[in-house]
Amino acid sequence: MTRFLALRSFLLVALASLPLAARAQETPAAGVPAVTAEKPAPYDARLLRLAEILGSVHYLRTLCKDSAADSWRQSMQDLLDKEAGTEAQRRARMTAAFNRGYRTFASVYTACTPPAVVADERYRAEGATLASEITARFGN
Repeated sequence: MTRFLALRSFLLVALASLPLAARAQETPAAGVPAVTAEKPAPYDARLLRLAEILGSVHYLRTLCKDSAADSWRQSMQDLLDKEAGTEAQRRARMTAAFNRGYRTFASVYTACTPPAVVADERYRAEGATLASEITARFGN
């Protein structure tokens, strides 16, 4: 349990320190809302994998009846708010990755079994590694 809390805390801190993607804005015409043009970040592939891991862990933590399971979905929401902002396509890709991770494990695990617990531990470790790599390499 302590290891889980340490990994989760690390992941949440790392998520909070992820760099915001560069965003270019067009100059709005009178009365027309500004449209944010999408500019891919060099860490987008890693970010999509992190979103997929968050979806997987959210499913597994819910399956194993963890009282803090919803915090993983909230971590994804925070990541979306910080990284996607008003970029609809980027937000959609990240959401699709989260849902893919969730659905993948939902199709494999229907009960909290020892292999599900091991998968959860491995995915949390991979997520923590990814978050620290993104932060170390691309952080401001």
